[in-house]
Amino acid sequence: MTNNLMLPVGYENFADIRQQGFYYVDKTALIEQLLSNKGMVNLFTRPRRFGKTLTMSMLRYFFEIGTDAKLFDGLYIAKNQKLCEAYLGKYPVISISIKDVDGFTFDKAMYSLVEVIANEAGRFLYLLDSDKLTAEDKDQYRAMISVRDGLYTMDEKILESSLKKLSELLYKHYEKKVIILIDEYDVPLSKAFNNGYYKEMVGLIRALFGKALKTNDALFMAVLTGCLRISKESIFTGLNNFKVLSILDNSFDEQFGFTEPEVKELLAAYKLEEKLSEIKEWYDGYRFGNADIYCPWDVINHVDRLRVNSASRAQSYWINTSSNELVKHFIDKADKTTRDEIEQLVAGEAIEKNLRLELTYDEIDNSINNLWSVLFTTGYLTQTGMTDDGTYKLVIPNREIREVYKLQIQEWFKQKLTAGREQIASFWQAFAEGDAEAVEKQLNKMLSNTISIFDTKEPSAERFYHAFLAGILTSNAEWGVLSNREDGNGFADIIVTLDDPDAGVVVEIKKADRLTELDSACQRALAQIHDRGYGDYLLNEGREDILAYGIAFWKKRCKVVCERLKQKKS
Repeated sequence: MTNNLMLPVGYENFADIRQQGFYYVDKTALIEQLLSNKGMVNLFTRPRRFGKTLTMSMLRYFFEIGTDAKLFDGLYIAKNQKLCEAYLGKYPVISISIKDVDGFTFDKAMYSLVEVIANEAGRFLYLLDSDKLTAEDKDQYRAMISVRDGLYTMDEKILESSLKKLSELLYKHYEKKVIILIDEYDVPLSKAFNNGYYKEMVGLIRALFGKALKTNDALFMAVLTGCLRISKESIFTGLNNFKVLSILDNSFDEQFGFTEPEVKELLAAYKLEEKLSEIKEWYDGYRFGNADIYCPWDVINHVDRLRVNSASRAQSYWINTSSNELVKHFIDKADKTTRDEIEQLVAGEAIEKNLRLELTYDEIDNSINNLWSVLFTTGYLTQTGMTDDGTYKLVIPNREIREVYKLQIQEWFKQKLTAGREQIASFWQAFAEGDAEAVEKQLNKMLSNTISIFDTKEPSAERFYHAFLAGILTSNAEWGVLSNREDGNGFADIIVTLDDPDAGVVVEIKKADRLTELDSACQRALAQIHDRGYGDYLLNEGREDILAYGIAFWKKRCKVVCERLKQKKS
């Protein structure tokens, strides 16, 4: 019988998923691994949309005093009765996410952080009635939650000590050491760098984390998640017993994202087993440690659509949920060598790079090599192995991320066209006048200087060249450009109605298999225009001054021929 459980699209609260009957991919083995291999402070770095927030919610509900133990019934961790008896519901937990800490100024961002910590502190109002806390303790607690005129009054010095002080108060009250969970620890640093107050935010985060996570006798264990591994010297100075668990580590490699057996089980639950190859092509390909991993956000979203309509086509959910500014920024900074490497990646090939896995945000723009490292840690690239000298073999993980690159390359190309108005105006003039030699020269120059997304291995490669040329032509606001217009006995690749009401252009595009075939491919294109009457649409509009272009492409080279189909009426 088909599984009628809803899929948790957008849900990140473990209790909601378990109590409301959503499908849940069991990741509770992480708890067992964490307790058997834990450091005092554990940092998991994974790309966004790989389930970090849900995992942190799961940890909170497992350890927190007063939790509902039934949330874990039937899950992997429940089989370990000894561990559950020792840890389930036995610890005070401070749990914060700082992914929304933001602001155009440092003061606004700092207040945003104040709100996060004050809201978490507000969960423990019973501390004000605790007979184990002194009057001074309670005053310090009030300072964290105090409100005046609707705003929290916590100042920077109180904020810096807040996590440590709150853990000490909970330790006193429960006589149990505290677990601190901090989700998306690096996001405020990223936003601070973008808004120009990075130094101030680093100082604040260093003080906040240093007090809470270093020499804190009230701390049992801390778990942090983030996207980037920020330099230890930047914000974790002097922190002992600190474990970083990155996408390169074998430990916990299956606990973020979905493994293939988990995806197969999910598809079987909804009788969608035949969709595995499609989902694998689009959303698989990540390599964490020794594990082959699917992006859970994509799989859940797509299966949710498939269970309603099994004919739903795969799409890029990363594009729908993110501006992908990192890829855009990377392409903007790329030099000729880097553009060639991007072409290799988009074509499905691997490149070799030395990576820096520990950076500060103000170092990222220092070199293009640092940007390669960030693309890797954020999931826009993955690794397929290492060379003997320790260089990583990098590839684009899957079709979805390839589409992200293609989209950003197309946007970059449009911007380049806009910036090079003089060159593009020269091309337009030559094109309208039928100057095949000048058109060919300009196209070859543009092909050489751009980043290619032309997949010359595909039979449909002509459509990529088609999009390239159509993009150049449509940038002229005075021209009408029709692609694949049905006309005569077939479809013309491109028809252009020029601003001269008597003039028009028909273009047929061919892909040559080798450089020596460009000339013959052009002649085939012209013959097709004649044989199939591709100029009829323009003739029917009363345009009798018609140019016919046969354009052939091979990799980043092209050949252009042109002839006039009709002369103007005398």
